[in-house]
Amino acid sequence: MAERKPRPRLAVWKFASCDGCQLSLLDCEDELLAVAGAVDIAYFPEATRGTVAGRYDLSLVEGSITTAHDAERIHDVRRRSRVLVTIGACATSGGIQALRNFADVKDYTSVVYARPDYIHTLATSTPIADHVPVDFELRGCPISKRQLIEVVAAFLVGRRPVTPPHSVCVECKLKGNVCVMVAHGAPCIGPVTHTGCDALCPSFNRGCFGCFGPKETPNTKALSGQLAELGMDSRAIKRIYSTFNVNAEAFREESKRHG
Repeated sequence: MAERKPRPRLAVWKFASCDGCQLSLLDCEDELLAVAGAVDIAYFPEATRGTVAGRYDLSLVEGSITTAHDAERIHDVRRRSRVLVTIGACATSGGIQALRNFADVKDYTSVVYARPDYIHTLATSTPIADHVPVDFELRGCPISKRQLIEVVAAFLVGRRPVTPPHSVCVECKLKGNVCVMVAHGAPCIGPVTHTGCDALCPSFNRGCFGCFGPKETPNTKALSGQLAELGMDSRAIKRIYSTFNVNAEAFREESKRHG
Protein backbone atom coordinates (compact mmCIF):
# COMPACT_ATOMS: atom_id res chain seq x y z
CA MET A 1 0.00 0.00 0.00
CA ALA A 2 1.39 3.40 -0.99
CA GLU A 3 2.38 5.65 1.87
CA ARG A 4 0.09 8.63 2.27
CA LYS A 5 1.67 11.93 1.30
CA PRO A 6 1.63 14.38 4.22
CA ARG A 7 -0.72 17.32 3.82
CA PRO A 8 0.69 20.87 3.69
CA ARG A 9 0.84 22.63 7.03
CA LEU A 10 -1.24 25.81 7.41
CA ALA A 11 -0.56 28.42 10.10
CA VAL A 12 -2.63 31.51 10.88
CA TRP A 13 -0.87 34.30 12.78
CA LYS A 14 -2.22 37.39 14.52
CA PHE A 15 -0.50 40.72 15.04
CA ALA A 16 -2.19 44.09 15.79
CA SER A 17 -5.73 43.65 14.49
CA CYS A 18 -9.36 42.96 15.41
CA ASP A 19 -9.33 39.25 14.34
CA GLY A 20 -11.99 39.89 11.68
CA CYS A 21 -9.90 38.50 8.81
CA GLN A 22 -9.11 35.30 10.71
CA LEU A 23 -12.82 34.90 11.38
CA SER A 24 -13.41 35.09 7.62
CA LEU A 25 -11.78 31.67 7.38
CA LEU A 26 -14.10 30.29 10.05
CA ASP A 27 -17.04 31.87 8.18
CA CYS A 28 -16.38 29.60 5.20
CA GLU A 29 -19.01 27.13 6.44
CA ASP A 30 -19.52 25.36 3.10
CA GLU A 31 -15.82 25.20 2.26
CA LEU A 32 -14.19 24.78 5.69
CA LEU A 33 -14.34 20.98 5.76
CA ALA A 34 -12.74 20.84 2.33
CA VAL A 35 -9.98 23.18 3.48
CA ALA A 36 -9.44 21.15 6.64
CA GLY A 37 -9.26 17.99 4.52
CA ALA A 38 -6.66 19.46 2.17
CA VAL A 39 -4.27 20.95 4.74
CA ASP A 40 -3.18 20.31 8.29
CA ILE A 41 -4.20 23.35 10.35
CA ALA A 42 -1.04 23.29 12.42
CA TYR A 43 -1.26 26.68 14.14
CA PHE A 44 -4.46 28.72 14.52
CA PRO A 45 -5.01 30.00 18.11
CA GLU A 46 -8.30 31.66 17.08
CA ALA A 47 -9.75 28.22 16.31
CA THR A 48 -7.85 25.69 18.43
CA ARG A 49 -5.40 25.44 21.31
CA GLY A 50 -3.64 22.49 19.68
CA THR A 51 -0.49 23.47 17.77
CA VAL A 52 2.16 21.69 15.75
CA ALA A 53 5.64 23.11 16.16
CA GLY A 54 8.13 23.49 13.35
CA ARG A 55 7.90 24.88 9.83
CA TYR A 56 4.76 25.71 7.87
CA ASP A 57 4.01 25.44 4.17
CA LEU A 58 1.50 28.32 4.13
CA SER A 59 1.22 31.11 6.68
CA LEU A 60 -1.68 33.55 6.68
CA VAL A 61 -0.72 36.67 8.62
CA GLU A 62 -3.29 39.14 9.96
CA GLY A 63 -2.43 42.44 11.62
CA SER A 64 0.14 45.22 11.53
CA ILE A 65 3.43 45.72 13.34
CA THR A 66 2.95 48.10 16.28
CA THR A 67 5.38 46.86 18.95
CA ALA A 68 9.09 46.06 19.11
CA HIS A 69 8.21 42.49 20.10
CA ASP A 70 6.07 41.99 16.98
CA ALA A 71 8.79 43.52 14.81
CA GLU A 72 11.03 40.67 15.98
CA ARG A 73 8.32 37.99 15.90
CA ILE A 74 7.42 38.53 12.25
CA HIS A 75 10.97 37.59 11.25
CA ASP A 76 10.56 34.29 13.09
CA VAL A 77 7.25 33.70 11.28
CA ARG A 78 8.95 34.42 7.93
CA ARG A 79 11.80 32.00 8.64
CA ARG A 80 9.34 29.23 9.49
CA SER A 81 7.03 29.79 6.49
CA ARG A 82 7.58 28.53 2.95
CA VAL A 83 4.82 30.83 1.63
CA LEU A 84 3.64 33.90 3.56
CA VAL A 85 0.39 35.63 2.64
CA THR A 86 -0.79 38.79 4.39
CA ILE A 87 -4.54 39.10 4.87
CA GLY A 88 -6.51 42.28 5.51
CA ALA A 89 -5.97 46.02 5.63
CA CYS A 90 -3.91 45.88 8.83
CA ALA A 91 -1.39 43.43 7.39
CA THR A 92 -1.25 45.00 3.92
CA SER A 93 -1.24 48.71 4.78
CA GLY A 94 -1.05 49.16 8.56
CA GLY A 95 -4.81 49.34 9.18
CA ILE A 96 -6.82 52.08 10.77
CA GLN A 97 -4.34 52.09 13.66
CA ALA A 98 -1.88 53.65 11.18
CA LEU A 99 -3.62 56.96 11.91
CA ARG A 100 -0.96 57.16 14.63
CA ASN A 101 1.62 57.58 11.85
CA PHE A 102 0.33 61.11 11.26
CA ALA A 103 0.23 62.24 14.90
CA ASP A 104 2.03 61.85 18.21
CA VAL A 105 1.27 58.38 19.55
CA LYS A 106 1.70 59.69 23.09
CA ASP A 107 -1.31 61.94 22.56
CA TYR A 108 -3.41 58.90 21.62
CA THR A 109 -2.32 56.78 24.57
CA SER A 110 -2.86 59.60 27.04
CA VAL A 111 -6.48 59.93 25.88
CA VAL A 112 -7.31 56.22 25.62
CA TYR A 113 -5.52 54.67 28.61
CA ALA A 114 -5.79 55.52 32.31
CA ARG A 115 -2.12 54.58 32.77
CA PRO A 116 -0.36 55.34 29.46
CA ASP A 117 3.00 54.67 31.14
CA TYR A 118 2.08 50.96 31.02
CA ILE A 119 1.81 51.04 27.22
CA HIS A 120 4.89 50.04 25.24
CA THR A 121 4.29 50.64 21.56
CA LEU A 122 6.00 51.89 18.44
CA ALA A 123 5.30 55.34 17.07
CA THR A 124 3.98 53.81 13.85
CA SER A 125 1.76 50.99 12.60
CA THR A 126 3.27 49.39 9.51
CA PRO A 127 2.34 46.57 7.11
CA ILE A 128 4.08 43.21 7.22
CA ALA A 129 5.81 43.86 3.88
CA ASP A 130 7.76 46.71 5.47
CA HIS A 131 9.55 44.13 7.61
CA VAL A 132 9.81 40.84 5.68
CA PRO A 133 9.28 39.55 2.12
CA VAL A 134 5.63 38.72 1.42
CA ASP A 135 4.53 36.26 -1.27
CA PHE A 136 1.00 37.60 -1.76
CA GLU A 137 -1.24 40.30 -0.29
CA LEU A 138 -4.98 39.80 0.18
CA ARG A 139 -6.73 43.09 0.88
CA GLY A 140 -9.94 44.02 2.62
CA CYS A 141 -11.42 45.03 5.96
CA PRO A 142 -12.33 42.29 6.38
CA ILE A 143 -11.10 40.13 3.52
CA SER A 144 -13.45 38.35 1.16
CA LYS A 145 -13.86 34.72 2.17
CA ARG A 146 -14.25 33.86 -1.51
CA GLN A 147 -10.85 35.39 -2.23
CA LEU A 148 -9.37 33.63 0.80
CA ILE A 149 -10.51 30.25 -0.52
CA GLU A 150 -8.98 31.19 -3.89
CA VAL A 151 -5.64 31.89 -2.17
CA VAL A 152 -5.63 28.53 -0.37
CA ALA A 153 -6.73 26.66 -3.51
CA ALA A 154 -4.05 28.37 -5.61
CA PHE A 155 -1.39 27.41 -3.07
CA LEU A 156 -2.48 23.76 -3.14
CA VAL A 157 -2.08 23.50 -6.92
CA GLY A 158 1.02 25.69 -7.16
CA ARG A 159 -0.28 28.75 -9.03
CA ARG A 160 -0.65 32.43 -8.26
CA PRO A 161 -4.05 33.46 -6.83
CA VAL A 162 -6.43 35.24 -9.18
CA THR A 163 -7.95 38.30 -7.50
CA PRO A 164 -9.43 40.95 -9.84
CA PRO A 165 -7.36 44.18 -9.92
CA HIS A 166 -10.19 46.39 -11.12
CA SER A 167 -12.13 49.01 -9.17
CA VAL A 168 -15.43 48.80 -7.29
CA CYS A 169 -16.99 50.73 -10.20
CA VAL A 170 -16.59 47.66 -12.43
CA GLU A 171 -18.32 45.57 -9.76
CA CYS A 172 -21.19 48.07 -9.69
CA LYS A 173 -21.62 47.82 -13.45
CA LEU A 174 -21.58 44.02 -13.31
CA LYS A 175 -24.34 44.13 -10.68
CA GLY A 176 -26.37 46.75 -12.54
CA ASN A 177 -26.06 49.32 -9.75
CA VAL A 178 -26.91 52.95 -10.45
CA CYS A 179 -23.86 55.13 -9.75
CA VAL A 180 -24.41 56.75 -6.35
CA MET A 181 -22.20 59.73 -7.26
CA VAL A 182 -24.10 60.49 -10.45
CA ALA A 183 -27.62 59.67 -9.25
CA HIS A 184 -27.47 60.81 -5.64
CA GLY A 185 -24.39 63.03 -5.34
CA ALA A 186 -23.02 60.68 -2.67
CA PRO A 187 -19.25 60.84 -1.99
CA CYS A 188 -17.74 57.54 -3.15
CA ILE A 189 -14.14 56.39 -3.55
CA GLY A 190 -15.13 53.28 -5.47
CA PRO A 191 -13.36 54.53 -8.65
CA VAL A 192 -9.96 54.19 -6.92
CA THR A 193 -10.73 51.25 -4.62
CA HIS A 194 -9.76 47.63 -5.24
CA THR A 195 -12.74 45.33 -5.72
CA GLY A 196 -13.49 42.37 -3.45
CA CYS A 197 -16.58 43.41 -1.50
CA ASP A 198 -19.09 42.83 -4.33
CA ALA A 199 -19.82 46.59 -4.21
CA LEU A 200 -21.59 46.15 -0.87
CA CYS A 201 -22.09 49.81 0.07
CA PRO A 202 -23.11 51.14 -3.37
CA SER A 203 -25.62 48.27 -3.60
CA PHE A 204 -27.37 49.97 -0.66
CA ASN A 205 -27.07 53.46 -2.18
CA ARG A 206 -24.06 54.42 -0.06
CA GLY A 207 -20.68 55.54 -1.29
CA CYS A 208 -17.70 53.20 -1.08
CA PHE A 209 -15.49 53.69 2.00
CA GLY A 210 -12.35 52.14 0.51
CA CYS A 211 -12.24 48.99 2.66
CA PHE A 212 -10.14 47.10 0.10
CA GLY A 213 -7.56 49.83 -0.39
CA PRO A 214 -6.38 51.47 -3.61
CA LYS A 215 -6.65 49.57 -6.88
CA GLU A 216 -3.76 49.40 -9.33
CA THR A 217 -2.83 52.82 -10.75
CA PRO A 218 -5.65 54.79 -9.03
CA ASN A 219 -6.26 58.35 -10.22
CA THR A 220 -7.00 59.79 -6.79
CA LYS A 221 -6.33 63.37 -7.89
CA ALA A 222 -9.09 63.23 -10.52
CA LEU A 223 -11.50 61.64 -8.07
CA SER A 224 -10.78 64.32 -5.48
CA GLY A 225 -11.70 66.91 -8.10
CA GLN A 226 -15.08 65.20 -8.52
CA LEU A 227 -15.56 65.07 -4.75
CA ALA A 228 -14.85 68.80 -4.56
CA GLU A 229 -17.54 69.40 -7.19
CA LEU A 230 -19.96 67.56 -4.90
CA GLY A 231 -19.25 70.21 -2.27
CA MET A 232 -16.57 68.48 -0.16
CA ASP A 233 -13.88 70.75 1.25
CA SER A 234 -10.23 69.72 1.69
CA ARG A 235 -10.81 68.53 5.25
CA ALA A 236 -13.65 66.23 4.19
CA ILE A 237 -11.65 64.87 1.26
CA LYS A 238 -8.68 64.21 3.52
CA ARG A 239 -10.95 62.36 5.92
CA ILE A 240 -12.48 60.09 3.26
CA TYR A 241 -9.03 58.72 2.40
CA SER A 242 -8.01 58.41 6.06
CA THR A 243 -9.82 55.27 7.14
CA PHE A 244 -9.06 51.55 6.92
CA ASN A 245 -6.19 51.95 4.45
CA VAL A 246 -4.88 55.37 5.42
CA ASN A 247 -1.26 54.19 5.13
CA ALA A 248 -1.64 52.64 1.66
CA GLU A 249 0.58 54.78 -0.56
CA ALA A 250 -2.05 56.19 -2.94
CA PHE A 251 -4.49 57.05 -0.15
CA ARG A 252 -1.74 58.37 2.11
CA GLU A 253 -0.35 60.73 -0.52
CA GLU A 254 -3.79 62.03 -1.53
CA SER A 255 -4.67 62.56 2.11
CA LYS A 256 -1.48 64.59 2.60
CA ARG A 257 -2.26 66.66 -0.47
CA HIS A 258 -5.39 67.91 1.27
CA GLY A 259 -3.87 69.00 4.51
